[in-house]
Amino acid sequence: MSRTDSVVGAVRRLVRQEKSDAWAVRLLPRLVLGLAGAYTLFLLASSSMSSFITICALLVLGLLVFLLRRRGQLLLALGSTVLTAAFAGYLAAVADIARGIPAGWASGQAVFGHWAIAGMALLGAWMVKDHPGRRGLTVVIADVVLLVAAGVGTVAPPAAVPLGFAGVVAVLMVRGGGAAALRRVTRRAVRRVTRRAKGA
Repeated sequence: MSRTDSVVGAVRRLVRQEKSDAWAVRLLPRLVLGLAGAYTLFLLASSSMSSFITICALLVLGLLVFLLRRRGQLLLALGSTVLTAAFAGYLAAVADIARGIPAGWASGQAVFGHWAIAGMALLGAWMVKDHPGRRGLTVVIADVVLLVAAGVGTVAPPAAVPLGFAGVVAVLMVRGGGAAALRRVTRRAVRRVTRRAKGA
């Protein structure tokens, strides 16, 4: 059977909609809803440039969610990072406006401070080869600490970025096993010093 015959046979199955044919019965509503959704998105995207950018961003986000549907921790970490970047940028803009500095949510301290730390939290969770806990949860905790630091920045702007950096590093160390490794190294060093002292 040629490819043309198989396509014609599939179209016939779709048009007939026999109840015993589960493939045709399921495919038709999906096809109709898909075409309606695509047409609706096209109308919304063609209305203005902002709508076009929004639709493209939503499509990219939907594709990312679909591709990462089996990697829940990475999906959780990416979603948390995006939300943290948005809220931290807003809080940084509020802090700049309070100081009389005209700034947006994607400029100045927001981009070079909070956004960089949010990215550091995401990368730091996956840089550890044998992570003892859930990486996505580690990123969420680090992002919460970063948002608290950004909130403190609305009152004391100079302290926001250093506080957020220290908090995220502490979370990555504790959750990533760094604190346990540091304790092990400290114990070994103390044992060596004690043995040398006893030998002397």
